[in-house]
Amino acid sequence: MQKGGDYLANKKQTSSSVASKASKILTSPKSSKTVKSVAASALSQTKSKKK
Repeated sequence: MQKGGDYLANKKQTSSSVASKASKILTSPKSSKTVKSVAASALSQTKSKKK
């Protein structure tokens, strides 16, 4: 058994194309709260860009 909880970590990440669509959904005034919540969740799982 691993120590520290690494076995609970979610290693999956949102692809850049899905992240782009999620970004457009979040900026659209026509998107519902539920849809925006799902889009925000997808964006939170994207790989962060290093500067």
